[in-house]
Amino acid sequence: MNLLEILREPWPWYVAGPLIGLTVPILLIIGNKSFGISSSLRHICAACIPANISFFKYDWKKESWNLFFVLGIFFGGVIAAYLLSNPNPVEIAPELSEQLAGYGITDHTGLVPVQLFSWESLFTLRGFIMMVVGGFLVGFGTRYAGGCTSGHAIMGLSNLQWPSLVATICFMIGGFVMSLLILPYILSL
Repeated sequence: MNLLEILREPWPWYVAGPLIGLTVPILLIIGNKSFGISSSLRHICAACIPANISFFKYDWKKESWNLFFVLGIFFGGVIAAYLLSNPNPVEIAPELSEQLAGYGITDHTGLVPVQLFSWESLFTLRGFIMMVVGGFLVGFGTRYAGGCTSGHAIMGLSNLQWPSLVATICFMIGGFVMSLLILPYILSL
């Protein structure tokens, strides 16, 4: 098995988890930096928006490493999509496929169902709620919680920060409520 084949296969949790977990101490040891993705949007806005907004008035250049980190994630995703993508449809459990078919979601050829995430579905009530309202709620929640899931669940918990524990518990409860109670209603629209 060559390296490209190894990279194309899903990595087990006991390999991927420690690799993600090692990011925290490496960032702390190398430069006393915190891991998180949502703060990069603030840095980009501070660099690009010359408005007189106090939230964006800080020395964003001190955090430029974060922008390179996010740029690396972007280009890593592009490279992975072109070199490591699996041409086969996404495999899902037969029970889930039947349940989704009941909501009219039958195309599993891409990473996300086209019936939910496409320009055509954006102009339906279900698509608008899923993409626009959902996107707004994710952004609002990230700002309200003072960070995103990766910042709190990976960095904050490893530093034993109480607010990160509370935020991560709330993320999990919100995910369970959404997937079990709210999502079936939205999909039936």
